[in-house]
Amino acid sequence: MARSTADIGELRAAKVLRDYLEPLGIDCDVDCWDTCRANFTAHLGSNGDRPGLLFAGHLDVVPPGDAVWSHPPFEPAEVEGKMYGRGTADMKSGLAAVAAAIAEIKNEDTELAGDVIFTATADEETGSYGIKRFIEKRTPHLSRLQGIVVPEPTGLEIVTGHRGILWLEFRTHGKTAHGSMPELGVNAITRMLPLLNKLNGYELPADEDPMLGRSTLSINEIHGGKATNVVPDACSLKIDIRTLPQQSQEGLIEHFQQMVRKIGVEHADFDADIEVIKSVEALLTDSNCEFVKSLRRATEGKKPGIVSYTTDGPWLAELGVPVVIFGPGEPSACHKPDEYVELDQLERAKDHYKDLILECLA
Repeated sequence: MARSTADIGELRAAKVLRDYLEPLGIDCDVDCWDTCRANFTAHLGSNGDRPGLLFAGHLDVVPPGDAVWSHPPFEPAEVEGKMYGRGTADMKSGLAAVAAAIAEIKNEDTELAGDVIFTATADEETGSYGIKRFIEKRTPHLSRLQGIVVPEPTGLEIVTGHRGILWLEFRTHGKTAHGSMPELGVNAITRMLPLLNKLNGYELPADEDPMLGRSTLSINEIHGGKATNVVPDACSLKIDIRTLPQQSQEGLIEHFQQMVRKIGVEHADFDADIEVIKSVEALLTDSNCEFVKSLRRATEGKKPGIVSYTTDGPWLAELGVPVVIFGPGEPSACHKPDEYVELDQLERAKDHYKDLILECLA
């Protein structure tokens, strides 16, 4: 299993896909930068009578964490119908299923009326730089598409929507001093308290969306201080906001800037900087569009739903065609020890992707 955490990069994983598909006569490209970061793209051509399909996933995985795993996280283990390992669900099983479906169609010499493009990009788990780079390099094949499938783990349920992401970091500053003489310093941690108290339990000003639910805010990181006997001169607080289609992310940023200014009026010694760490809009695809209907026909007529996590789908929506999330693996298995995918789901995903290609392009 090619390890592809951010510190290692995606190049090895990209080469695995290239070495699988290129010998079959499928055009493949590995776009590499910064030595080890990489996007992979494959193109299965056609007679061009119909718009094509794009399958777009990500190669990177989150680190295994410090918790104990039942099996080494980067040594795949097959146990009782499941494959264990970091990235099995999120989302190398989806990539493997797409690659296998394309390989079968190529091996069967099926004539297609529209192109199939398959990309697996870098950096989805952090900054989504890979998908942005893929879209910026927009090839002519992307100008004529029926739809896009993101093979993220959905338990083989069709997903047409999810909330967006807005990650913000607040920083307060102080003055260092010896811990035995705190009166000579300014404590950046205690300076953060008015903001921390304000954010705790804070409800965002937004109406609930009938499909996606409500917008949420979670305080997930706080850092301050270097030693027990030193007054801290810096403190950082990071929050995770999940946004709705009707919310303006720029408006939310201004909302928190106003909050900081107001706290500064109420507390003379308070001041904080704000930085946007990550911003991804919400996704909401029309569940009654023709592409979703095609996917439903290819996947036993499953009714579309939503997921709580966020994907690269909103970036792909810029291409102006329907985006649907559909892949093997359970969302609840992701980002934690003993991540797994059921092998039966993996096989069925391959069949569904193949059926969708034939439904839309044969």
